[in-house]
Formats: sequence, structure tokens, C-alpha cells
Amino acid sequence: MPKMKTKSAAKKRFKFTASGKIKVGHAGKRHGMIKRTPKFIRDTAGTMVLCEADTKIVKKYMPYNR
Repeated sequence: MPKMKTKSAAKKRFKFTASGKIKVGHAGKRHGMIKRTPKFIRDTAGTMVLCEADTKIVKKYMPYNR
């Protein structure tokens, strides 16, 4: 069997932690910051860990990074 390909979009957006969880940047910070509340901007700084349901989807896109 040939190797499966990793989705290029997934490898640009997600990183794996040592325990196998997936880190991702918060959504909603590309533009339109003038209408966002300061609390929203603070809370979306940095990265977050994906929930279990989304983790299963992303792991299918990245077969060799588990």
C-alpha cells in the first residue's frame, strides 16, 4: 500500500502536544478587531487545545503525526 498523504492545510494550522492533543490558534482574529470587545481579544490570544470530537477529525488528516 502506498503511504497516505498529510493534508497540507492541516499541517499548517495544527500542532501536536507531547501527550497527543492538538493545539490550534483561536478563530476570529484576522480582521474586524474594532467591533470586538477587549475581553474577546484578550481571551483569544495564544493557542487552545481542540476538543475530543474535533481531534478525531484532524488526526485523520495527519496520519503520521500521532
